[in-house]
Amino acid sequence: MTSHLMIAVVFGLFAGLFSFVMNYSHFLSSLLSLEFLALMVYWWLGLVLTGSGGDLFLNLFYLCVSVCEGSLGLSLLVKSVHSHGSDRMKSYSFMSC
Repeated sequence: MTSHLMIAVVFGLFAGLFSFVMNYSHFLSSLLSLEFLALMVYWWLGLVLTGSGGDLFLNLFYLCVSVCEGSLGLSLLVKSVHSHGSDRMKSYSFMSC
């Protein structure tokens, strides 16, 4: 059963990475892909730590860090839409301050 779950998590990691690479035109879709990758890593950590008898504190810590990462990403999205008027990545000029 655990090997099937591990295969599903690895498939989810590759699917999230593929969606991140293919949907780079919108900032929101990139953030959703990154959150999906964070969720897959959370599940992978849960499987590995449960299977090895390890402490699940690391899993909880990772979940807190990924929630903070998601909230920072959403605040950047709101700020960039406010300043540029769109969430399209092509409208951003990364060379200006």
